[in-house]
Amino acid sequence: MTMQLGASIPVGDLGPGPQVMRDYAQAVEGLGFDYLVAPDHVIGIDPAKVQPGQRGSNATAYHDPFVLFGFLAGVTKKIGFAAGVLILAQRQAALVAKQAASLDALCEGRFRLGVGVGWNEIEFQGLGMDFHTRGVRSAEQVRFMQALWAKDGITFKGKYHELIDGGINPRPKSGKVPVWFGGHAEQTLKRVAKYGDGFMPNRWPPGDEVLKIFDRLRGMIKDAGRKPEDVGLEVWVSPGKGTPDDWRREIAFWKKAGVGHVLAHTTFTSALHERIKGKSYDDHLTAVSRYRDAVKDLL
Repeated sequence: MTMQLGASIPVGDLGPGPQVMRDYAQAVEGLGFDYLVAPDHVIGIDPAKVQPGQRGSNATAYHDPFVLFGFLAGVTKKIGFAAGVLILAQRQAALVAKQAASLDALCEGRFRLGVGVGWNEIEFQGLGMDFHTRGVRSAEQVRFMQALWAKDGITFKGKYHELIDGGINPRPKSGKVPVWFGGHAEQTLKRVAKYGDGFMPNRWPPGDEVLKIFDRLRGMIKDAGRKPEDVGLEVWVSPGKGTPDDWRREIAFWKKAGVGHVLAHTTFTSALHERIKGKSYDDHLTAVSRYRDAVKDLL
């Protein structure tokens, strides 16, 4: 199995302008990375109210992933794009299906749609969506979008969505946009098993715990009548933490565990992850370049 290596786009550090976004994407593509990941926050919370470990302050710039990747699709050649992750339940599902299908056409199938349920109630408030039903709604949203991508005209009736003899155009040539679920709850695993093209957690370090979770997920996928090899796995790693030897051990573990996508994230901070020390263009590019150089023979 060949692993794909991705890099995050540090919009908050580099600034949102077109030149730096283009230059960074082209530079990462030139280094040999397989894909780029951008996060999603429509509305930011007051920086004074952000809790430790939370992201999404309005002091940090976040591009809309569809707009950013639509722009980058025109200035890159083959690098892939992934939303990591789009907060699906605060949006209208049909509109997301349309945006994803349009992006799929413009980047010629290079896009994966990572989705999550979100944590920031203010975003749902500002977008007029119910925060408390976000989990069950997002599961139905995925089914609705998959139906819209698959056929020219559909009839769909769910608890939250209804459409009689309607459809979107363009649709993705393949009949689908890959949907990867982020998150760690039991319900997330169930949704991955039933509907997902991939699972992208970022909470578990290499070790027995995550191996047991992956094995359980594979069993759930089989129980849903699907093949485990048709559902991808992605994890996040930190070029700002550890040594090249640490990175190689980590990559070797994830590859043996069946992980096909690894995201080298330069700004994510958590109990497990650590952002790089600097914030300049050169700081980020140097960090991802060093990481790839250290592990490329293992991919």
